[in-house]
Amino acid sequence: MYLGLDLGTSGVKAMLIDDSQRIIGSASGALDVSRPHPGWSEQDPAEWVRATEQAIAGLKAAHPAALAAVRGIGLSGQMHGATLLDADDKVLRPCILWNDTRSFREAAALDADPQFRAVTGNIVFPGFTAPKLVWVRDNEPEIFARVRRVLLPKDYLRLWLTGEHISEMSDSAGTAWLDTANRRWSESLLSATGMEERQMPALVEGTDAAGTLRSELAAGWGISGDVVVAGGAGDNAASACGMGTVGEGHAFVSLGTSGVLFAANASYLPNPASAVHAFCHALPNTWHQMGVILSATDALNWYSGIAGRSAADLSTELGETLKAPGGVTFLPYLSGERTPHNDAAIRGAFAGLGHESSRVVLTQAVMEGVSFAIRDSLEALRAAGTTLSRVTAIGGGSRSRYWLKSIATALDLPVDLPADGDFGAAFGAARLGLIAATGADPVATCYAPKTAETIAPEAGLVPAYEEAYQRYRRLYPAIKGATT
Repeated sequence: MYLGLDLGTSGVKAMLIDDSQRIIGSASGALDVSRPHPGWSEQDPAEWVRATEQAIAGLKAAHPAALAAVRGIGLSGQMHGATLLDADDKVLRPCILWNDTRSFREAAALDADPQFRAVTGNIVFPGFTAPKLVWVRDNEPEIFARVRRVLLPKDYLRLWLTGEHISEMSDSAGTAWLDTANRRWSESLLSATGMEERQMPALVEGTDAAGTLRSELAAGWGISGDVVVAGGAGDNAASACGMGTVGEGHAFVSLGTSGVLFAANASYLPNPASAVHAFCHALPNTWHQMGVILSATDALNWYSGIAGRSAADLSTELGETLKAPGGVTFLPYLSGERTPHNDAAIRGAFAGLGHESSRVVLTQAVMEGVSFAIRDSLEALRAAGTTLSRVTAIGGGSRSRYWLKSIATALDLPVDLPADGDFGAAFGAARLGLIAATGADPVATCYAPKTAETIAPEAGLVPAYEEAYQRYRRLYPAIKGATT
């Protein structure tokens, strides 16, 4: 048996699979986010351990024999978080999360140093780890002086599981300290932020062994014998391993809290000017590109709170027949935006409101706004040299057929729906645990699920969607000065 642990923003998910990759069971533990000031987003790492223990307890109660047979564990986690430890591995402050934008000035200053884009292949975004450390240095100097190790969230779980300070390439590529082409820490970038390589974890590939489960934890879980813990992956790369998005030209669109358009690459293809991420993949000698929007289902959930109806009810009210875009346009910049604008200060807007703008009209506009934001990511990937012929949809928002039709038509690409199953980050992490424990071939292990259905673009509405997208594109520069 093999265990995948996915540390997300809202919870930890634990999943058991067997040698044939059949899902045996899953359980979860919930997490909350602290927002003590505008733009701040934090979590206590002790809560990650608590939520993991809760998830493992759920598996042990439901599947004790399967849990006892675990031989490999894979880790997936929310990216970019700054977990600061002292010389005794004690946490110095709450972890600053991926969607925390307090360090936007520090990020801009680092991004103005040309070596960062040249070495990492990426813009230095406010959510990345390096500018967070500069913010701590400048605003909490007494804490910065005590920092002896910086770990990403899932790697703090690894420390608890194994006692090892280890990370891997896909997650580390989101720190703004990694030499992404050569898959190693950059001493010059670390130095530019007042850090040293000795403060960073050792690096392995996501498929490599990266520690052994501590004996006291194994005993508590009912496991005897050694259990290998794999390097693992950042959450999007782990999802890609679960979806089989590991080969050239394969791509998925994720409609979760944030939105992601992820494309696997056989070579390193940076183009930071497009605001697309160019990161290492979890598999050796592979990379990926990723366009990221900060509010996908989060945008519909926000509007749900305003409208007083659940997101599912709003989608049902809209129906399944795709409509031509109306006169209302929504910009989903509720927390700023990454691709393509790299703008932490921009905020969302409705444009074109009139007396006739009903709840259904606004729901449609919200979904279209997210679809157009994903189209922005597609254009950024194209500018970075990637051509896609189709995408696979995952995430909670993919349960809305209307939204899938809107995305397919906005992208003018077919959208595949995988057969029933859970092929997300926890499943991808379990696959990495299997590979690390058995030496199985990574590409052969990370195969794609069968396609249950394909949502084709609505050919008759593609021109109307194109016109609406161009209107959407004109709105960002028009409102930038009024909302920042």
